[in-house]
Amino acid sequence: MTRQLLFVQGGGENAHDEWDSKLVESLERELEPDYEILYPRMPEEDDPNFARWKPALRKELDKLDDGAVLVGHSIGATILVHSLAEERPERPPAGIFLVSMPFIGKEGWPSDDIKPDPDLGAKLPAQSPVYLYQGSADETVPAKHAELNAKAIPQAVVRKLSGRDHQLDNDMSEVAADIHDLRRRKPSPE
Repeated sequence: MTRQLLFVQGGGENAHDEWDSKLVESLERELEPDYEILYPRMPEEDDPNFARWKPALRKELDKLDDGAVLVGHSIGATILVHSLAEERPERPPAGIFLVSMPFIGKEGWPSDDIKPDPDLGAKLPAQSPVYLYQGSADETVPAKHAELNAKAIPQAVVRKLSGRDHQLDNDMSEVAADIHDLRRRKPSPE
């Protein structure tokens, strides 16, 4: 049975078409035909905003079947996880995979519309495993953000990827391997 995977893009000019599409292509190579990858365009991608993106995300989350996987990149990962913490989805995801995610709060990035939450992990669906991926050569989101996110989401599995950039060098093989492993451990709900 094919499962759904929702990929939430990062922010920036042309992020959907020129940058994160390569991450989606990498996942497609690694995961198809087992997963149907959904890759919606977020509103005003060049100026990501929690208040604008959260309702768009909620619409996408409401369309998903049981057992869907969520993957977020960069600020899209931050907005995704804070959206899930504020309002848990009706159907908990099979897993939450956060790539190059900026930390919001002290020692991380400031935000006018996302409140820092040191107990973020406690507000996520308990049955949904969380994975964090951070490249050591990421010049956009410093590697320290992975440590800060791990403190806020202590149940997360952290994967530090040596020499990889903000886009993980357009190689999502570790993410895909964890998704496959999760599926082997958690069979489809049907």
